[in-house]
Formats: sequence, structure tokens, C-alpha cells
Amino acid sequence: MTDLDLRLVRYFTAVAEHRHFGRAAEALHITQPSLSRQIRRLEQQLGARLLERTPQGSRLTEAGEVFLPRGKALLRSAGQAAALTRAAAEPSRITVGYTLGIIVTPAVRALRERFPDADVRTVYVDWNERTSVLSELKVDVLVTRLPFPTDGTQVTVLYSEPRVLVVPVAHRLAGRESVTLDDIADEPLVRVSDPEWNAYWRIDPRPDGRPAPDGPLVEGGLEDKFELVASGQALAITALPRAGALRPDVVVVPLDGVDPAHVVLASRAEDRGRLVTGFRRVARERLTGPAR
Repeated sequence: MTDLDLRLVRYFTAVAEHRHFGRAAEALHITQPSLSRQIRRLEQQLGARLLERTPQGSRLTEAGEVFLPRGKALLRSAGQAAALTRAAAEPSRITVGYTLGIIVTPAVRALRERFPDADVRTVYVDWNERTSVLSELKVDVLVTRLPFPTDGTQVTVLYSEPRVLVVPVAHRLAGRESVTLDDIADEPLVRVSDPEWNAYWRIDPRPDGRPAPDGPLVEGGLEDKFELVASGQALAITALPRAGALRPDVVVVPLDGVDPAHVVLASRAEDRGRLVTGFRRVARERLTGPAR
């Protein structure tokens, strides 16, 4: 019987999702050589090679294709077991995670009023950590934007935000009341490493099947993205309603003809604790989007 190290399984799923050891190492906050050693350890435990390096990154072997969904299921099951155990042992603690541009204060205040005995904590979650904080038990609930991996989670849509285009103040589109995808058909857009996030926020491919023009790859956060926009290297699409207020050399222009972004509340599917249930209720009541 093989005793699998779940940490190694998590490392493998990260490489499988990113299809690249370097990007996976950055997401996991470890060095690439260390990640490579951990993957080799897992392969030795399983007695099978799971990944092959290619000039473009990495790809799953046949054995890796078989193991990936089962590895994800192992991680979900372990996370759920830990969460339920913790909920039984610590019924009066909850950690609320939130991502950039989302205000959870009204719901957190309401939860504290309803459960004055509870230890209600909040933590900011960087966009590239949103996919793992629930399974790694760093938060009990997460308020974030779609796209978001929903396997093993209960997701509630709280409100929608229109997507907008971020351009330099001197750009030809800066003074427009609104723009369409046709207006930016040939404009390069900033890229990020997460494939699903990248496709959604660049609207790639476009409705006519054309790929979105590639702009520079952003390794950091929103500030780095806006720096590329301000310097004229690319444009960006976001949903932050006051994005232009973050710096004076970029402006936002409404983007017509695209679906709005959705802000959601996610929690582990098996977590039915009183605080998680209570936060879900107050979040639906109090988190309705920024004032317009």
C-alpha cells in the first residue's frame, strides 16, 4: 500500500494546471528546482512518470492523465475532512477571504452582530492564490470574481459588475463614452499566467473566433498591469469600478457587448457550520456591489 504525501499531490496538480514548472513554482511560492525534486519524489512513490518536459513547458504522460483527476479528488476529500473536523472542534471561528476591489465589511459586521461570541477574521487573498485558499484551509469562505474553480465548492453569485477597458489618458479611445470589441480588435491586451483567468479577462478568443492580440505577461498584481497600460504597452480589461482612480495616467471606458463579471461567495461544499451558513445569509443581504 502506498502512503501518498498530499503536499506532493498538490504540487503535481499545480504543474498540471499551469503546464509549466516555472509558473507552477511561482504560484506555489517555492523554487523550480525544489518543485522538480518534489515531483520526482511523487513519481517514485507511484512508480510511474507523470510529467514530461517540452520546449513549451510540460505535459502529462498517460499515467499523469489517469492520476490527475484522482489526485484532485484526494485533495478535495482531505480538505473537506479537515474542514468538517475543524468546524466541530472550533465552532466559533471563521476566516473570510476577499480579493482585490471587493469590500466585505458590511457582511462581516453583520455576522459579528449576529454571533457576538464568534471570532470572525478577514484576510486579503491575492488573485493567484484564490484557487487554493479554500482547499488549503486558509479561509472558510472566499468572496471573489469568476472565473473560479468550483469543484468541491458551493458557489453563490452575489452581484455583477460591468467590465471596462483601461487605457492611457492619451489613447485614442480615452474620451469615448463606450467601446466595443471591434474597437480594440487590433489592440494588444495584458496577459496573465492563469489560462482560464487569461481567456476570460482578455475575451480570448473573440466571438468571431479571432484570438485576442497578445500584450506583455504580467507576473505581479493590478498595479503592474496598470503600469503597462500607462506606459502604452497594452490595454487591459477589468471590472473594478474605480480602476482609473488608482493612478491619474489611466482611465476606464465602458465596454459594450460583453457579459458582466460576477462576484461570488465560495465555501467548501461540505461545510455546513453555523458561521459559514450565517455568512452566506448576510453576504446575500449586505454585499450588493459598490454604490453607483
